Amino acid sequence: MRTLPYGAWPSPIDAALAASRDGAPEFVGFVGDEVWWTEARPAEDGRRTLVRRRADGTEETVLPAPWNVRSRVIEYGGQPWAGTVVDGAPLVVFTHFADQRLYRWQPGGEPRPLTPLSPVGGGLRWAEPLLRPERGEVWCVLEEFTGDGPCDVRRVLAAVPLDGSAAQDRDAVRELTDARHRFVTGPRLSPDGLRAAWLAWDHPRMPWDGTELVVADVGEDGTLRGARTVAGGPEESLAQADWSADGRLLYVSDRTGWWNLYRDGDLLCGREEEFGGPLWQLGLRWFAPLDSGLVAVVHGRGTTLLGILDPETGEVVDAAGPWTEFAPTLAAHGDRVAAVGASPRSAYEVVELDARTGHARVIGAEHDDVVDPAYYPEPQIRTFTGPDGREIHAHLYPPHHPACVAPGDELPPYVVRAHGGPTGRAPLVLDLEIAYFTSRGIGVAEVDYGGSTGYGREYRDRLREQWGVVDVEDCAAVARALADEGTADPARLAVRGGSAGGWTAAASLVTTDVYVCGIIKYPVLDLTGWASGETHDFESHYLESLIGPLAEVPARYTERSPLTHADRLTRPFLLLQGLDDVICPPAQCERFLARLAGRRVPHAYLTFAGEGHGFRRAATMVRALEAELSLYAQVFGLNPPGVPTLELTK
Repeated sequence: MRTLPYGAWPSPIDAALAASRDGAPEFVGFVGDEVWWTEARPAEDGRRTLVRRRADGTEETVLPAPWNVRSRVIEYGGQPWAGTVVDGAPLVVFTHFADQRLYRWQPGGEPRPLTPLSPVGGGLRWAEPLLRPERGEVWCVLEEFTGDGPCDVRRVLAAVPLDGSAAQDRDAVRELTDARHRFVTGPRLSPDGLRAAWLAWDHPRMPWDGTELVVADVGEDGTLRGARTVAGGPEESLAQADWSADGRLLYVSDRTGWWNLYRDGDLLCGREEEFGGPLWQLGLRWFAPLDSGLVAVVHGRGTTLLGILDPETGEVVDAAGPWTEFAPTLAAHGDRVAAVGASPRSAYEVVELDARTGHARVIGAEHDDVVDPAYYPEPQIRTFTGPDGREIHAHLYPPHHPACVAPGDELPPYVVRAHGGPTGRAPLVLDLEIAYFTSRGIGVAEVDYGGSTGYGREYRDRLREQWGVVDVEDCAAVARALADEGTADPARLAVRGGSAGGWTAAASLVTTDVYVCGIIKYPVLDLTGWASGETHDFESHYLESLIGPLAEVPARYTERSPLTHADRLTRPFLLLQGLDDVICPPAQCERFLARLAGRRVPHAYLTFAGEGHGFRRAATMVRALEAELSLYAQVFGLNPPGVPTLELTK
């Protein structure tokens, strides 16, 4: 065992390795008996491809580069593909990211466009396709821009012909609903095909604030008739809806304060844990009905498990295995359930559960240890006490190395990470970005500050009109507690976050003295600008719940913004921004830096062409990760070997 200062430990986990493992399998589904899913390709310009698992167990990439299976509906996207078997062969439809057209693909052929291009604004976009080959159609969510502004948009359910007749003709797309609701999810058909159900909501609500469950009758001519709201409302969030095998309506609602599962309005399993989550993408699935009447569920408090719920008894039997976190994507076929699970020792992988026997196994994207697992961090689940005695949930990742320790009198540096959203949480899974730091002797604390999901609606609502206050206070409370208990060096604390977490990092740097530096990635920095047309439609009214209505509390928007207090910033920082970001555009960073001009605060501003909100390309992630480590090295007084020096300007 070698004795070396924190930050000087040699690690086999370099930035390139961490970047190569970024991205989880998403949107699992069955095509006949086969399990298919989308998978990230960081080394191929960050595209997502479609992968199938054949009956013999082999995996096959279905669509080569440059095909990119990813939707831009509500910018965060949604289920981008669907498949079925027709005449013994797969029939797949998918959305291609570059042009957002819907394509049809069958083995042995090239993808054929089904939908037209539009020159208006963001064009036509599609998500949550539902194949109806018996009608020669695919039903899905249509997002149609009606002008050049980010909020000049309408959303409806639509039917697209499978024969390609709409590829050049917008009028050939049949609209199934009117645009009475600003947002809709894809339709779910009852087993007899006579009813369709979907979720809907309107500004200023976000889907985790309040949604409605709409049911309509399906006519013989394929029209939807008599649409009516059967559940939900302004203060009740429904996260998902579907039908049981016997035609009863299943949905997840938080009417008790927790997202729980209901059947025809009756609570099936009342627990103080979550059977749903925030609907950041259309088509997320926390439950999947089985033909037997049982229901596969992703559920938990803070972390999530995969289980089988018996609606008659309310009993849940969880799958045995090493996984401690399951993503909100499920598919069922007979007694088979496909899911995506991970753990602190394994990245996300495709898991199949046999609901009859309870046996679970990895069937795709299987985790492999590219380095000795002894270098992986060993997380701790912690609960801290914040202002007014409130609980703060966090995951702690202490420095960890199989062959190095620090001198006995040295306390480690720590990075406090604020997750995005802010309506989200930090999953407890193996993340090589975290291991990149912990294996070098830098600790990481991921904070599920007030407003995070996974702990009930009351915890989630702590952030109502308190964004920039509660999140900042909670992160600071965790940082101070780590210093007070002797876990972290109080003189070497940093704050880091992206998107909403970037806001929290920036707000922390200008309103507290806890941190000596910060990493701010694609952030919100100017609330008034962001709320006045600088962001996309989905989140254009988000601040009404996080801050308050702009027309009523304009001074609060100014006072909370890091932009307003840029003159207070004295700590070094790194600002990272994608130049194609339409959610948190570069203009936010540019105004912030303009306010700092001449103040001689050490900083670096790195921008990345071709990157949007969240980095996807391997080269970008390598540059960003190495720059982050270099900032810590310069500020904390570390000497990590083999890391390029980030040039700081004043």
